[in-house]
Amino acid sequence: MNIALIATQLIVILFAITIHEAAHGWAANKLGDPTAMILGRVTLNPVAHIDPFGTVLLPLLMVIMRAPPIGWAKPVPVNPMNLKNPKKDNLLISAAGPLSNILAATLAGVILKIIIGLRPLTIYDLNMALQRGGYVPGFNPIAIVAVILFYAVFLNMFLAVFNLIPIPPLDGSGILIGLISEEAAQKVEQLRPFGIIIVFFIA
Repeated sequence: MNIALIATQLIVILFAITIHEAAHGWAANKLGDPTAMILGRVTLNPVAHIDPFGTVLLPLLMVIMRAPPIGWAKPVPVNPMNLKNPKKDNLLISAAGPLSNILAATLAGVILKIIIGLRPLTIYDLNMALQRGGYVPGFNPIAIVAVILFYAVFLNMFLAVFNLIPIPPLDGSGILIGLISEEAAQKVEQLRPFGIIIVFFIA
């Protein structure tokens, strides 16, 4: 895989993570907690969300190993004291991240379909880039856009599905906690210290 294709994937995953985190902050603000808004986290500027390891180093290592680039950003702060219904609202805030990635993937997919409809040869160029692991000299600029859109679909959907795993600190756990009893929620929370280890074994 050449450097250009690695860079493409890293840029796409960076913006997928950015959309994801900004959606959490936006949802929290709409539900009464302006903490993320005040701290400048409701933004599509990636700099506001970057975690040096989770957003840069880990995705880079995963791409180099030809694995889906797992990553994360700095957690969006939420103050439950500002929420009218903390349990329900936390569920909605947790769901906002994966939903934003699904919407981004859908939009990218629609645009990619339109491009292929207007220029059918794009499918050949896209397959060639993926099979050869990189762009080739003389590659059509439209095909480059198609590759970016392809990764936008794949990586946004991967990020959404991955985050829906119901293990803390992933968003799926926040959704699950919002649906179960307090007693069951406490048991889920007990997994939090070991959550990252469990997630890595699953991945």
